[in-house]
Amino acid sequence: MISPKLLNPRIGLSLSGGGVRAVAFHAGVLQWFAERELLGNIEHISSVSGGSLFTGLVFHLSGNQWPASTEYINHIYPDIRDLLTTKSLQGNALCRLLLNPINWRFLLSRANIVSQSIERYWDVSEKLEQLPSRPVWSINGTTAETGRRFRFKDSKIGDYEIGYADSHSFKLAVAMAVSAAFPGGIGPLKLDATLYTWFRRNGWNLTQPLSAVNPKFNKLHLYDGGVYDNLGLESLFDVGKQSMKNDTGSPAIDFLVVSDAGAPFSRSKIPGPLNPWRLKRVADIAFDQARALRVRAFVNFLKGNTASGMYLQIGSNPIACIKEYGNQAEIKSIATNSSWLTAPQIIAAASYRTSLSRMKKEDFDLIARHGYETILWNELAFYNDQIK
Repeated sequence: MISPKLLNPRIGLSLSGGGVRAVAFHAGVLQWFAERELLGNIEHISSVSGGSLFTGLVFHLSGNQWPASTEYINHIYPDIRDLLTTKSLQGNALCRLLLNPINWRFLLSRANIVSQSIERYWDVSEKLEQLPSRPVWSINGTTAETGRRFRFKDSKIGDYEIGYADSHSFKLAVAMAVSAAFPGGIGPLKLDATLYTWFRRNGWNLTQPLSAVNPKFNKLHLYDGGVYDNLGLESLFDVGKQSMKNDTGSPAIDFLVVSDAGAPFSRSKIPGPLNPWRLKRVADIAFDQARALRVRAFVNFLKGNTASGMYLQIGSNPIACIKEYGNQAEIKSIATNSSWLTAPQIIAAASYRTSLSRMKKEDFDLIARHGYETILWNELAFYNDQIK
């Protein structure tokens, strides 16, 4: 269980990208929270890509409210499983693009098509203003023009260079599509910045008054939040200071769980010099290093603040990790005797492709179970003082 130092923890949840693989992994992680009746303690969620698709579905399926633990176990989790294993978001978006000439204008900004599929195929018709005030949800994208984190939060959109605008009537499906708009595979969502009134502070001080500004760019191209930060960590954690972010206007948290379902970096032969995939390989290296720097900062923070959070990495082996980090014979015995996923099953879960295609039921169940077991081994290894 959560450390006894935090009898009533205020939890922040950072949900990574990774397509439908991430949705299934995060679904298993939230199952652990629900079984321990801790869903009500989640104060702030920060998400990108698959994490945003998952969180949007949770709110949508629970009637625009954050679900109680029993509701999640009995209804939300099964409904998400059913949706992902019967409907292909990727296939529906492709059909909308190819079969509807009106959508051909979005050939180079296909996230606009994905937003249509989320709204009409997944039936997510809500607007941002319909989301509850708690938990706060930061939906993260990336502004191509500025290279900054573009966020949807508290019915406001923007980044700190462009400024922020009210977006009460902004569709949730569009925000979810922006967060999942991976370069190349989906492409950006094009946003007409002239339709909004933008405000920005003149300095970093949060007490500075907001001033109206003209947008630097009439059109904004918004990509997957994973381009900037695939962990969705920046909303909740200051990497430079290695401390929680408890800014004015956001709920304070004292326990941060980072659920990382991003695809592990593959070790493979580099494509030939004339092969266009060589550039993708170089980009993957850059993405992996940026992610690794954030992970190292957070893990280093946890070493000195064990009671302050968890880092849940897809592909981690529960038995090996409990034996390494658990310091009691009883914990090692639990690791050996429990029925965990096997090493090949864990590898299969972690290497599941990053896509928005329909999943097989057995694949969803495998990845969700891996997510559940990943947070469970963290509980056993680091919070064993409450294990009965």
